[in-house]
Amino acid sequence: MGQSDQHVSQEDGVKPELLEAGRLLFAGEAEFFWAAAKADGLPEMGAPEFAFAGRSNVGKSSLLNALTGRNALARTSHTPGRTQQLNFFAIGGAPGQERLRLVDMPGYGFAAVSKEKIAGWTKLMRAYLSGRASLQRVFVLVDGRHGVKDSDREMFKLLDSSAQSYQVVLTKRDEVKKSEISIRMAETLKALEKHPAAYPGVIFTSSKTSEGIGELRAAFAQVLAERGL
Repeated sequence: MGQSDQHVSQEDGVKPELLEAGRLLFAGEAEFFWAAAKADGLPEMGAPEFAFAGRSNVGKSSLLNALTGRNALARTSHTPGRTQQLNFFAIGGAPGQERLRLVDMPGYGFAAVSKEKIAGWTKLMRAYLSGRASLQRVFVLVDGRHGVKDSDREMFKLLDSSAQSYQVVLTKRDEVKKSEISIRMAETLKALEKHPAAYPGVIFTSSKTSEGIGELRAAFAQVLAERGL
């Protein structure tokens, strides 16, 4: 783990065995296998699921690609609101034999999308978050350049009300001044204090430089280990 990565974690350091377990989780196959636009279109529950939520254009697709070491696992787009469904990815094996699943949720906070679409997405997300026993944790991506916004706080409230464990992942670390990194992390932790379902730790990542990616993979391994999965 490099010196820069040590500063990304809110801990003294991530255990080497967790870093290795996280690396191995994402060292195998990775493929898209399902898309659901409505609650009744979800795939059958199977492997442990980890979902990614965040504002439109926060960098979800880029982070998914960096996490899995793929260039085009998830489509990246400069058009806000492009992801309009829940996209499921099988990790570590073919669908039905995978070690875990990644779920890309629709981006929120984009005002130009119609109210009907927003209502539909919100209904889909509520149904998924509240009734999915295989869902282990939601990673909420927050733009590291700007910090927590009102729309992020609304997502925190939705996750709290769903009693769904979640952790904040700051993105675009490479675009933030080094002097502002610790400030942004402290601000984010402060914003999470009143949210009971939030994990008390923040990971600062960059899809371009891969900073924080090792810690994020380790977070997956830690959740699976703690839950005996």
